[in-house]
Amino acid sequence: MELFYGLKMNLNIQNETARLRAVILGTAKSNGPTPKLEDAYDPKSIQHIKAGTYPLEEDMISEMEAVAKIFEKYGVTVYRPNVIENYNQIFSRDIAFVIEDKLIKANILPDRAREYEAIADVIAQIDKENVIVLPDECHVEGGDVMPWNDYIFIGTYSGEDYADYITARTNMDAVITIQELFPDKTVKSFELRKSNTEPKDNALHLDCCFQPIGKDKAILHKNGFLVESEYQWLVDFFGKENIFEITKDEMYNMNSNIFSISEDVIISEQNFTRLNTWLRSNGFTVEEVSYTQIAKQEGLLRCSTMPLVRD
Repeated sequence: MELFYGLKMNLNIQNETARLRAVILGTAKSNGPTPKLEDAYDPKSIQHIKAGTYPLEEDMISEMEAVAKIFEKYGVTVYRPNVIENYNQIFSRDIAFVIEDKLIKANILPDRAREYEAIADVIAQIDKENVIVLPDECHVEGGDVMPWNDYIFIGTYSGEDYADYITARTNMDAVITIQELFPDKTVKSFELRKSNTEPKDNALHLDCCFQPIGKDKAILHKNGFLVESEYQWLVDFFGKENIFEITKDEMYNMNSNIFSISEDVIISEQNFTRLNTWLRSNGFTVEEVSYTQIAKQEGLLRCSTMPLVRD
């Protein structure tokens, strides 16, 4: 972890695509053994545990280091969590997120609380008044929260059976509280499709079925949204000609979970052939990496990164 003791970090995140300057990249070091079925957090991990194909630590470390090298190539300051022995710390997006100059601590699954403690060295560089801890009743994870200039897009699930879904991570209490924190922004929430057992019918987070890219484009998967009119709102907002619609299998493989270094540079998985071809045809520079092992835990590039500063 590269630290600048005595200096304060000026957080700045207005959207998903402005030029990245500082980021927390998770770590797969000391990731621990394959979890027991009852300890898995999502249906895709369960699928791979049952099949005996759950990813190996050494493979995941290699995948994440390739991303770190791309950040280095583009002059991005990269922070890494302090390593906790035998503990999954890959998905740094879940534990906190930045909007404007505020870092908001996510209220995540209780079993994962130590992940936040592991970035204490970074949080120490942020003015205390800019570190927000939400009330306990607000459930939220960073994968559901997308600042987009005047808007904040938030994935949620408000069904009465919310408590029955381990895959339901952000509730309406959090949506309301974030709107109160940022009264000058328009908070737009989207009901997501949830499943504890079928990964192809589960949008774990908003970034599993949607992501803005560039200045005015987006990746989208219709079936990830429970309410068709909410999906249609995004189509109308970005314009159908600016949207890359992904299939059910492409959503399962996390095609919407790429990561923008800038408005014209994107890190993407090397197997996303159809998407990467479309991106290049639309003027993007695509930095390809292998992330197939990380993806087995129902997370990809956006999930494992937490942007702190964009221009």
